[in-house]
Amino acid sequence: METNTWTRIKKYTELQGTSGQEHRIRQAFRSDLTPRVDHVQQDGLGGIFGVKEHLDTSAPRVMFAAHMDEVGFIVTDILPSGALKVAAVGGWNPAVISSQRFSLFTKDQVYPVVSSSVAPHLLRGTGQTPQLPTVADILFDAGFMDASEAHVFGVRPGDFIVPEVATVLTANQKRVMSKAWDNRFGLVTILEALDQLQGESTPNTLIMGANVQEEVGLRGAHGAVNLMQPDIFFAVDSSAADDTAGAVGHQGRLDQGTLLRVFDPTVVMPLRLKEFLLSIAEDNHIPYQYFVPKGGTDAAAAQTELNGIPAVALGVASRYIHTHQTLWSIADFEATTAFVVAIAKALDQTNLKTIMGD
Repeated sequence: METNTWTRIKKYTELQGTSGQEHRIRQAFRSDLTPRVDHVQQDGLGGIFGVKEHLDTSAPRVMFAAHMDEVGFIVTDILPSGALKVAAVGGWNPAVISSQRFSLFTKDQVYPVVSSSVAPHLLRGTGQTPQLPTVADILFDAGFMDASEAHVFGVRPGDFIVPEVATVLTANQKRVMSKAWDNRFGLVTILEALDQLQGESTPNTLIMGANVQEEVGLRGAHGAVNLMQPDIFFAVDSSAADDTAGAVGHQGRLDQGTLLRVFDPTVVMPLRLKEFLLSIAEDNHIPYQYFVPKGGTDAAAAQTELNGIPAVALGVASRYIHTHQTLWSIADFEATTAFVVAIAKALDQTNLKTIMGD
């Protein structure tokens, strides 16, 4: 991996921003996106997209969209003790929340905070068996003496709490541990692809950027698609790997290539789009794996807009997503970047008509 790519990965995975609090991510992404495209547009919720215009206005409008938000929490109440009650922003398994470091973002400041847990010492002699908590059971503790002190430090309901994690390479230098690969993967992939397309013309108007608020119901994609008016839409996203118990009978395996997401509960990949993507992967010797997950992506929102547009997700499988520590494969990331570049180079008017034909 090149040094510039690793620097970019650390930058975007260590940045913090949940759904509805994406401004820090957007500022960084806008700065990196702008010099790589002809112009940048922002939708009303805060999604931003760079456009590389084709001279022919009838050329296909091809949209690749990541999402910039990550999962986190929002403060709902400040208890007399100074501890904070929260609601989840995005999907969390309650078993992974306790005893972790977070950052609390108030209006003007950022404070360290830790999620609560019950020490085993306090259960001795009580006859109690530890129970799996709910999100509502878990408090967040910034060390305030009481609610009044929390208030003095500017803490209010509606403040956001985001995981605090450093990104590191594994010992074999082939995988990475980070937070928020769902979906800073998409942002890094978009920028890497644009770097590889610098100085090259594509047979389409290329729209590349990132939505907001994906993790809370695919909200940002609707407005973005209506603003950008694409003919075809690709969500660029990270999905859940299921490969730690063995390779047989599991979906999404690390180091097996980019995902060909043929079906999920929200999107059935159009038949001719599948054939097109298979030919692109095989002609360019890009490793891929079929993927049938249980969740959806922004492709679900995009396909219902305008008059209905072909839409599917591209991406990678990553272990332990929606936690503090995701583990993912550099080879899979590189395969997906190559896939995005190859699609952008090949998707001309003829291929689009074939994809959309009877």
